[in-house]
Amino acid sequence: MVRGLEDRIVNALVYAILAAVAVAAIFPMMYVVAVSITPYTEVLRNGGYVIIPKSITLEAYKHLLVESELPNAFGVTIFLATVGSFINLAGIMSMAYPLSRRNLPGRSFWLLYIFFTMLFSGGLIPTYLVVKSLGLVNTVWAMIIPGAIVTFHVLIMKTFFENIPAELFESARLDGAKELRILAQLVIPLSLPVIMTIALFNMVSHWNTFFTAVLYVTDRTLQPLQVVVRRMLLETTQDQLTSSQQMVPTVTLQMAAVVMVSLPMIAVYPFIQKHFTKGMLVGSIKG
Repeated sequence: MVRGLEDRIVNALVYAILAAVAVAAIFPMMYVVAVSITPYTEVLRNGGYVIIPKSITLEAYKHLLVESELPNAFGVTIFLATVGSFINLAGIMSMAYPLSRRNLPGRSFWLLYIFFTMLFSGGLIPTYLVVKSLGLVNTVWAMIIPGAIVTFHVLIMKTFFENIPAELFESARLDGAKELRILAQLVIPLSLPVIMTIALFNMVSHWNTFFTAVLYVTDRTLQPLQVVVRRMLLETTQDQLTSSQQMVPTVTLQMAAVVMVSLPMIAVYPFIQKHFTKGMLVGSIKG
């Protein structure tokens, strides 16, 4: 009886902590969404805090989609997130797979070589000069190519490849399969969890591209979502300071912009999250 009571107390404490964490995570999201669709007069009447709006307006979203550069920026960012992530995965897998083979000549040297890049970089100015000399300035490739291969992701994928049973590789080679075929038909299907995880990391990174865009891209038609949203919010704030006839309040625009920027990644995540914990090697070898 004492043990059962202790378990119930511990469970109650755990559930209470989890509930508090859930409220702390969900409340800011509810606030941002509510303010973005609530008339500003109602927001002011409630002291600036609204969770469940009594009336709804979509003027902020109409303003962002119709009277702004946001649609074009969405197109640029979607290109970066899709094409950029594909290039990232191709480069990372092509480097991680040979490094995972213990019979690779000079394997220790190459591992030390790529690990060195995690500790030291070429620096901002040399990197810019290289990008400029390659003719990538003011192109979308300037936001993809310089960071195409992330060393940390290479090491993660290499470690996962190493955990694939060697018997599978031996069986494939006995059947006459070459390394490229082994990678395409054996390694990739068994490595979907790590591939999807790294794909999500890269998609989020490209979706949030800001610094490289500011550094390499001055053409406004090629700037991604984060840069355009920041510029819009600064311009909107300035317009509000100089004009009292602004149709959409700055706060409402800010919240609507946050929702529009965050929503795509929130929508994609549930479809990828299932691969994080799914074991693809279970049952691959019969005893």
